[in-house]
Amino acid sequence: MKEQIVNSVFFGAAITLVAFYIGDLLKKKFKHPLANPLLIAQVAIICVLLLFKIDFNSYNNGAKYISFFLTPATVCLAIPLYEELQHLKDNWIAIMAGIVSGMLSSAATILALSLIFSLNHQEYVTLLPKSITVAIGMGVSEELKGIVSITIAVIIITGIIGNVVGEFVLDKFNIKHPIAKGVAYGSSSHALGTAKAMEIGELEGAISSLSLAVSGVLTVGVASIFANFL
Repeated sequence: MKEQIVNSVFFGAAITLVAFYIGDLLKKKFKHPLANPLLIAQVAIICVLLLFKIDFNSYNNGAKYISFFLTPATVCLAIPLYEELQHLKDNWIAIMAGIVSGMLSSAATILALSLIFSLNHQEYVTLLPKSITVAIGMGVSEELKGIVSITIAVIIITGIIGNVVGEFVLDKFNIKHPIAKGVAYGSSSHALGTAKAMEIGELEGAISSLSLAVSGVLTVGVASIFANFL
């Protein structure tokens, strides 16, 4: 009976949706940064797989259909971007400056920490694409001879951290402007940060989606340059 349920194409998709729904309910109830649907869903799914000794491939047999919609969902980010086009035109210098500074500070931080902790070249380039989307980050890591599987994990962790603590950090530093918030989320924590920006406001989400795209493209070149520094 268990094997039939686990091997069903509906199993992975079902527990993913249920886990996220539970996370969303907890977020609405407790209103705490750690009560984050993404974080709760991932922890819950991992616990279920470990507790019932379910193979990841069996889970992913159904969950992959949810992953399939990631690309169309990302494309849909262009809608709020178009709706806020005038804001982009009026503030394009500030937006580009924020994106570039965020991207460079990310690469510089990775370089500094790699030197401090004596990481080798492969480990260093593995971490360089941490703040861009998985699709682009995988390509960058592979091109630079990094460890792609670790790059994926680091990108996901970066996104979760940005999604969970981003609003708290922005409040602590008294950053109130919606454009500044959008640039911060998009350039530091990619799609997961953009999802959070969408929750905060439409303008924040639009700027974050732009920052996400531009950061991803520019990081391809910047990572190649920074790769020569270690």
